[in-house]
Amino acid sequence: MPATSLRCRSCATEYALEDIGTCTACFGPLDPVYDWDELARTVSRETIAAGPTSIWRYAPLLPVEAPAEARLAPGFTPLVGAPRLAEEIGVGELWLKLDTANATHSFKDRVVAVAAAKARELGLETIACSSTGNLANAVAARAAAEGIGAAVFCPADLEPEKLVATAVYGATIYAVRGTYDDCSRLTIELSFELPWGFVNVSLRSYYAEGSKTVAFEIAEQLGWDAPDAVVAPIASGSLYSKIAEGFDQLQRVGLVDARTPRLFGGQAEGCSPVATAFASDEKVVPVRPATIARSLAIGNPADGDKAAATARRTGGAVYAVAEDDVGANMGLLAECAGIFGETAAGVSLGALRRAVDEGELGVDDRVVLVVTGDGLKTPRPVEARLDPIGIDADADQVLERLGVLT
Repeated sequence: MPATSLRCRSCATEYALEDIGTCTACFGPLDPVYDWDELARTVSRETIAAGPTSIWRYAPLLPVEAPAEARLAPGFTPLVGAPRLAEEIGVGELWLKLDTANATHSFKDRVVAVAAAKARELGLETIACSSTGNLANAVAARAAAEGIGAAVFCPADLEPEKLVATAVYGATIYAVRGTYDDCSRLTIELSFELPWGFVNVSLRSYYAEGSKTVAFEIAEQLGWDAPDAVVAPIASGSLYSKIAEGFDQLQRVGLVDARTPRLFGGQAEGCSPVATAFASDEKVVPVRPATIARSLAIGNPADGDKAAATARRTGGAVYAVAEDDVGANMGLLAECAGIFGETAAGVSLGALRRAVDEGELGVDDRVVLVVTGDGLKTPRPVEARLDPIGIDADADQVLERLGVLT
């Protein structure tokens, strides 16, 4: 395994590859360290193509060993063209990365698979998380597939669709009276007391690396090339930042020649600390979420500053999308591409439309928009579109309405 250690992003202190959430010297975040020279010698397009059609085809670029029996393996989700939507919004070429095709219908299956693999290496028998919904689904399903315990901590007022889609797998759900940030603080405290693998706390260094596989797949599915831009939602900031890192690393080991795409991110206006920080060129200031996009409702994003820096480094941007536009964008995605994405997709599409309006992207650009979750999890913003025409079981009534019969 080319990963050799964990290193603090702030002070560079190194640690063994254990379940360590933050640096004990400065409390900074920890990132895996890889032997890049070894990877450049041993990883090729051919070795990847010979692997399984899941994230585990990229196992040498991940900080854990691929499971001997990769149960419910996520990844290698479809990358589909959306020419009608591209024409509607004004970009030359638009591709949709459909992580709705994962087992629990979101990209979280990727990150949980990597974290759970590390949990099993360490002999942990329960995995846990704080979640705005999608992660709870993924943790519960992963635990069921692996035959271990699952505990999830969610805001008590979370969408019932997401709670049911967690309970069905047999996980223990703790409905916390508070925001996601309250859930996050609680799980940080509990991670010091319980022998559980908290995937987005003590196992976060491994968990976050799973998001790189989105970039790996996009590049491979485009014929080992990179698009001009990638658009993704921002909650904690990890997915967005790791997509950029994924493209950086493919260049580093010689798998692609194209430069890293420009990264454009979206946040709903009611919880947009990263968009605000990007616009002001300041550090992220925590906010109290008040947004319809519950999966993005993280007021104190762990990787918020890193996300803003990623936007600047790649020549992209982070935009706040009006709350009233989220449902409309979900509808536009469905009407023009046949894809029902959750509220996060409505936010991402809003960010793409803003980039076009600002002149940042246009008809000369090839763009990939990451659809991170399924709209069946968050149908409420588009419920008003349900307006059926009541008729009797009488063909003449239909024909009359259509003007065929007079």
